[in-house]
Amino acid sequence: MAPGSRLRGFIVGAVVAAGLFVLVVAAAIALITTQRDPAAGPGRSPAAEGPDGTSGRPEETSRPREPEGIEVVKERRLSERRMELTLRSDALGDLTTVRLLLPEGWSADSGKTWPSLWLLHGGLDDYRAWSRSDAEELTEDAPVIVVMPDGGKCGSYSDWHNGGDGGRPRWATYHLKELLPLLESRYAAGGERAIAGYSMGGQGAMLYAATGRFKAAASFSGAVHTLLPGVDIAVMLGTTAGCFGTDWKRIWGDPRGDREVWEEHNPYHQADKLRGVRLYVAAGDGSKREGELFGDVTEELAHKAATAFADRLKELGIPVETHFYEGRHNMTYWNRELRRALPVLLESVGAR
Repeated sequence: MAPGSRLRGFIVGAVVAAGLFVLVVAAAIALITTQRDPAAGPGRSPAAEGPDGTSGRPEETSRPREPEGIEVVKERRLSERRMELTLRSDALGDLTTVRLLLPEGWSADSGKTWPSLWLLHGGLDDYRAWSRSDAEELTEDAPVIVVMPDGGKCGSYSDWHNGGDGGRPRWATYHLKELLPLLESRYAAGGERAIAGYSMGGQGAMLYAATGRFKAAASFSGAVHTLLPGVDIAVMLGTTAGCFGTDWKRIWGDPRGDREVWEEHNPYHQADKLRGVRLYVAAGDGSKREGELFGDVTEELAHKAATAFADRLKELGIPVETHFYEGRHNMTYWNRELRRALPVLLESVGAR
């Protein structure tokens, strides 16, 4: 290939990666044209939607006191199973939303608890993303509370580095130290938990599982090795392009000068903390199809990250179920992978 052609190919590849790969092998922009709230910034969550269901502050006299740092602003039932909570989080310094799928017979006041299954969304997406899948149908008969929190367009399921100063947004603190205790103190969630996510959410699922709070974790096309050559560049370009105006260095700093911070938030480097967790890792190859100039660059990178992560787990002697397939970076494949992984996730929390 002539030098000029190679240069053009490199430039086009970088542009594609920047446009599609949103923070840590994050979700393709084409994936999420139907559900995004344009007004929601990188550290903000969309407001609750629609007038249906009940609204307003639940009466304090009928419910346990909320954990410190979080407040229920609005609670409403959208359907028999679907509930949405609008929350005020100290860790975020903002309002945020979580959608719950409740099991048959659920009651916050029954004295009974249910295990929980957390589903994390990818980059540029929000808490409504998994509602575009078959998650509600697949868990219809499962005695489990499905938790679908917002994680920020480019939140990366991390407390942001902010040049070493820390501070907001603190997404991991919100999820693990505010939302999780709230669900268990007020919404009858028990201590048995599983977690899954796609793209950026796959990274979050593995990082959260590494804290010891979850019995099983699944990553679909996940950003599970952010320091892999090529992936790290896509992270920086993707954040800049996908969350315009956000300095990518705010999240984990610069990988050259702040490598330790990157490693702390890289599932590949935290793999040894996943011992005892049931693991499922899947990704497509993103290969070029007939008549296409390029394949799915985002999924190609996700595949490289996933295979490296799985190899690392095997080196450490940590069991992992893998599924590598021909496929793209979109909900069609993540929905299929949720169906495949669900028996493992539910069995781990006693919900099968």
